[in-house]
Amino acid sequence: MSITSAEILEKINELRERGEEFCVATVVRTQNATSAKAGAKAVVTCDAGIHGFIGGSCVQGAVLRVAKEVLRDGTPRLIRVKPKEDVVEQVDRDGVELHKSSCPSGGTIELFIEPMRTPPRCIVCGASPVASALVGLASAMGYGTVVAALAEDHGKVPGGDVYIDGFDLASVSPSAADAIIVATQGKRDREAAEAALRTDCAYVAMVGSKRKAKALREALKEKGVPEEKLARLKAPAGLDIGAIEPEEIALSIMGEVVQFRRQPMRQSVDTSQTIITGIADTQS
Repeated sequence: MSITSAEILEKINELRERGEEFCVATVVRTQNATSAKAGAKAVVTCDAGIHGFIGGSCVQGAVLRVAKEVLRDGTPRLIRVKPKEDVVEQVDRDGVELHKSSCPSGGTIELFIEPMRTPPRCIVCGASPVASALVGLASAMGYGTVVAALAEDHGKVPGGDVYIDGFDLASVSPSAADAIIVATQGKRDREAAEAALRTDCAYVAMVGSKRKAKALREALKEKGVPEEKLARLKAPAGLDIGAIEPEEIALSIMGEVVQFRRQPMRQSVDTSQTIITGIADTQS
């Protein structure tokens, strides 16, 4: 679908306001007959939508495949889509990644695909010393921070980007990429945990002992919270590094958040390496 530059900017702003991740694909060069020309742009969304015109279906398939990878690893890519009979290797002589086109026009098109990823947020429930340490460390690591606690306690957790009075987490529209840590430590634990489990956040954790976590799960179960939601609660929160002080506990939790976020990427790299090794073995 062909849309104007103003409409593309409007779409970009709309996605950013919703906190969604997307890619921008730009045609940087064309050769021979192509339907899209240099400078054409399109927004590629996570649901495989293409908003803008960068070529026909012969090009769109390659763009969608690459955009998915770009969103996963955060690395922009320059690709060249050429007639399939001209593609022998995966990379052209000048180092540009190659993709096949079956379009009868026989044209070649180069596109730059860059990710527009929303910085993830750490939503910290509570005003405990661990909550304060978490906000400070998360901010230093480049995360956006949301503090959910009673208004009278906000001063105990300085440095947050956004503050919520209580646990109305829906007001900040949590996404799957965000992390929620319940660090209430005895002050309205159940209310905070229940609110956290109502979100779509993939990482939901609670600061506390195994015994405390078990008791909380039982209380939430009695209140009607489904078992599949309770299974999402990671407790105790954080990696087992023997942490004792609030700053150490915060470090263990942020370490687990990083591990949780990066695991899919590591699995992708491991899978690719296995495939490459297998190919090499069959050719040796």
